Amino acid sequence: MTTPLHEATITSLPKLHSGKVRDLYALGNDHLLIVTSDRLSAFDVILPDPIPGKGAVLNALTAFWMARFSSLIPNHFDTSVDLARWLTPAELAQCAGRAVVAKKLKALPVEAVARGYLIGSGWKDYQATGAVCGIPIPKGMELAGRLAEPIFTPAFKAPKGEHDANISFEDTVKLVGEKLAHQVRDITLRLYREASEFARTRGIIIADTKFEFGVDAAGTLHLIDEVLTPDSSRFWPADQYQPGISPPSFDKQYVRDYLETLTWNKTAPGPALPEPVIARTAATYREAQRLLTGH
Repeated sequence: MTTPLHEATITSLPKLHSGKVRDLYALGNDHLLIVTSDRLSAFDVILPDPIPGKGAVLNALTAFWMARFSSLIPNHFDTSVDLARWLTPAELAQCAGRAVVAKKLKALPVEAVARGYLIGSGWKDYQATGAVCGIPIPKGMELAGRLAEPIFTPAFKAPKGEHDANISFEDTVKLVGEKLAHQVRDITLRLYREASEFARTRGIIIADTKFEFGVDAAGTLHLIDEVLTPDSSRFWPADQYQPGISPPSFDKQYVRDYLETLTWNKTAPGPALPEPVIARTAATYREAQRLLTGH
């Protein structure tokens, strides 16, 4: 396995932003270079230890799903750009298996969340109000219970350092306009349904997921960012699912559970992770990729 990448060190291009996982660079006027690192965050804190291979898994799964959805919606990938013209050999090596060239689009200020099961913030919202993002849910639902139909529960993408906030569909209309809001809702639910049906054949339940979208100069909606990865979705092993309990998942929950055993106050800097926790987390990500893609 290649050396884990905590942060890209590319000096041939202007760096625009470092997120929790991705490093973004300007590639000319019309493109971005997006490098998916092996960083892992928990409780909104980036931990000091990378998870080997995590970035490659996220990259591969996103490419897999975008290819499956290419007939439904365009995406931000642009494979026509030759990175060798822009980067040094050492920088190209950093990008191997973990970077994409993307068209520069205007990102919408809304995370498009689809939920098929009652878990996470949706469960908390339901307990408090009997609804999720203003959508009434039948009484008597259990934790992790399957909803009769998937629901669209958008969130406002908060400025850096603040938490995203669940919003109603009406709020989404105010943010992006009625036509685009309906388009985002419809394609979000369609992608979720199609992905869920496929994943069930591979032994995985997709409890919920978030998509991000952008528009080009003509106003055409594009699928951007990461798609149906363990970082953007809850993947549950179908053979271990039962309502009433929080099922195990193919993501960083094992790390969160470990951190909960510490006296850490959940503020930066984050604690170091023991090697067994790193290894198990890396294996969990790889297993999700293997089940879904066969590779």
